[in-house]
Amino acid sequence: MTTTCTTALLTDEYELTMIRAALQSGTAHRQSTFELFGRRLAPGRRYGVVAGVGRALDAIEAFQFGEEELNFLRQRSIIDDPTADFLARYRFTGSMWGYGEGELYFPGSPLLTVQSTFAEAVVLETLLLSIYNYDSAVASAASRMTLMAETRPCIEMGSRRVNERAAVAAARAAYIAGFSATSNLEAGRTYGIPTTGTAAHSFTMLHDSEEAAFAAQLATLGDGTTLLVDTYDIEQAVRTAVRLTKGKLGAVRIDSGDLRSTAVEVRALLDDLGATKTRIIVTSDLDEYQLAALSGAPVDGYGVGTALVTGSGSPTCSFVYKLVARAESDAVDAPQIGVAKLSASKHTIGGRKFAVRRLDDKGIAEAELIGVDERPDADSNDRPLLRQLIDHGRIVGREPLTAARDRHTAARAELPRDGWKMSRGEPVIPTYFLDEHGQPLPNPYAG
Repeated sequence: MTTTCTTALLTDEYELTMIRAALQSGTAHRQSTFELFGRRLAPGRRYGVVAGVGRALDAIEAFQFGEEELNFLRQRSIIDDPTADFLARYRFTGSMWGYGEGELYFPGSPLLTVQSTFAEAVVLETLLLSIYNYDSAVASAASRMTLMAETRPCIEMGSRRVNERAAVAAARAAYIAGFSATSNLEAGRTYGIPTTGTAAHSFTMLHDSEEAAFAAQLATLGDGTTLLVDTYDIEQAVRTAVRLTKGKLGAVRIDSGDLRSTAVEVRALLDDLGATKTRIIVTSDLDEYQLAALSGAPVDGYGVGTALVTGSGSPTCSFVYKLVARAESDAVDAPQIGVAKLSASKHTIGGRKFAVRRLDDKGIAEAELIGVDERPDADSNDRPLLRQLIDHGRIVGREPLTAARDRHTAARAELPRDGWKMSRGEPVIPTYFLDEHGQPLPNPYAG
């Protein structure tokens, strides 16, 4: 059992076999440009949300091969001595640019550009994709949920529906996209996200009566706590909760049944009993569509779990990491030339990309403009999308989680009104690729 904290083996074997072969052929140190992007959005989605940038920077910093990792690779004959020597000295010394965390993306958006030697860049492929694909899937789902929740707070509570490491990442991604809190304590410790939690049905059933369970929780957590009222009989539970708190209970939680009609009945009962300030929180396998359906119900907040941490039906963004340019030769100052895949249905566009979001005079997004090898001509109100993350091995792009959260709020506010729809549709704005003369190029990611 390993006790190291390195991220070096969170990768696929073929990354190392490519390095081994490239060292043999003399091409491992050829300057290269890789890009991470998605060919399409999740089915029917109108926009996606970038998440995982901060986690990726941390993972790159920890990407180091110690003796334990090298011995494992040698024992399995995955690496030879030259490869082991290279990996033992490995530190990423190149540069990266990417979309800011919380930013929106569309088909073909160059979410991350990596410039370094082939060997330094290719070995990060699996790690970067695993972080970006999962975190962005959760953030994309979370954004749709908070959009439908409007001003009502959403609590992330999906830890029991995903593996323990993904649970922490999911809480972080959800917070970026507008969730107000998480039930996961490690996410609270690691990222400073507000945490919350009260009791499950088992706590009620532990006691000789529901009243005894409520009394124990209130004695410990105070009248401001949230009592779970659907273990037995909801009406009786609400009456007991109000009586015990003299109408000052913070909230009740409903976790089953027809949430809309039940919320209406509970609200009427609370008001009739004088508990007009007691809030109603609903849970029970919610997703963005159910939140939309509950928009007119007397609900004050939501707890969301399974659908959120599984991307609400799209657990990955299907991002890819492709070589788009390489040096013409092994000379240090050799210029780079664009390279592209021509595979059926998997075309890529060669050359380094630069991206801006075109906005109209009211600040509403109209298009994603992506220049190939040249920055696209931008109007005064067009917004550059790429920011430097790493400068010759030095991480320069770290930022507080609140900055990503604010960026998402601002970027989502730029969407045309169609972007707020939950119905299936095409990306809310088009993506245009432009050559060095500003002329449009065929877009293999359209449609």
